[in-house]
Amino acid sequence: MSSTIRTTARARGFTLIELMIVVAIVGILSAVAIPAYNNHVMRARLAEAYSGLGTVQTNAEEFWSNNHTYASFDRLPPDSANFGYVLTSGDASSYVVTAAGKGPATGFSFTIDQNGNRATPKAPTGWSTSTTCWIDRKDGRCVQ
Repeated sequence: MSSTIRTTARARGFTLIELMIVVAIVGILSAVAIPAYNNHVMRARLAEAYSGLGTVQTNAEEFWSNNHTYASFDRLPPDSANFGYVLTSGDASSYVVTAAGKGPATGFSFTIDQNGNRATPKAPTGWSTSTTCWIDRKDGRCVQ
């Protein structure tokens, strides 16, 4: 008795349809993930301004306590790749410090005054502004 072993060659690989489905799925995921990632990165950049302006308020109160004026207040955070800080107005009893965006954060502007009032007077196209809070999302939600 002799037995014959038959081997059949079966094609291995992917069909064009399978590849097109994978490309479509990757495209859909990318269309959702990339904008979400970019928004998250921008929010992290904006947090730098909030942190810097938060330290300004403490420094300004200490300065006023020692000098009884805000007029020559100069204890601003150092400029960074994303924000520059400037005393936009200061006199004996009031001040306004502005964090102006630069580099990737160009177009953003956040302020704080002697009463702790926060504002977002400028924002790039597609972002909201506010006279009562710092905006950290495109839909206009405020930083908590």
